[in-house]
Amino acid sequence: MLPLARDELVLIRHAPADSEGRICGRRDVAARLGDPAAIDTLARRLAPCALVVGSPALRCRQTARALFPGREVPTDARLWEQDFGAHEGMPAQELPDLGPLDRASLATLSAPGGESFAAMAARVTPALADLAARARGGGPVAVVAHAGTVRAGLALALGDIPAALAFEVAPLSLTRLRCLPDGFSVICANAV
Repeated sequence: MLPLARDELVLIRHAPADSEGRICGRRDVAARLGDPAAIDTLARRLAPCALVVGSPALRCRQTARALFPGREVPTDARLWEQDFGAHEGMPAQELPDLGPLDRASLATLSAPGGESFAAMAARVTPALADLAARARGGGPVAVVAHAGTVRAGLALALGDIPAALAFEVAPLSLTRLRCLPDGFSVICANAV
C-alpha cells in the first residue's frame, strides 16, 4: 500500500461490532478488536495522520484508541452511522428483502422512524468537507467511523449517492480519498 499523502482523507471503518447479528446503526455496541498484531500493523501505517476524528459511537472510540494510542481523538456527531429506525436491534435475517430495489430507490428508502442513506450522506457531507479542508492544509486526516460514513465519502467523491451503495466496506478497512481543490479522487476503497 502506498504511503499516506498530505492531502488525504483516510476513512476507517471501526473494528467488527459486538452486535450479536443484530442491526446496530445507532445502537451503541462495543467493538471486537481481535488480533493485536493486525491492529499494530494498521496503527503504524496510520501514524502519519495529522488529525484523527471519530464518530461518538463506542465501537468507533474503541477502535480509534487502539489505532491511535495516546492521541486525543475528538468526536463529531455528524459522523454517526445511518439511523435504521424501527430496524435497529433486529436480527439481520428478519429484515425486509430489499434485493429487488435498484440503488436509486435504496438510497432514498428509510425504515420507519429512521433515515435514508441519502439523508445520512447529506448529514455526513459537511463534516467530511470540513475535514478535507484540514487535510488540504496539512493532512493526512483520519476518520474512524462506520460503513455508511465511508460510503457517504465515496458518494461525495463520485458525485453520485446511489453509486456509493455498490461498495462493500469491511471492518478495519481503509478508504483513501485525495482532497483536491474542487473535489476528491478515490485512491483506494475497502483496503484491508
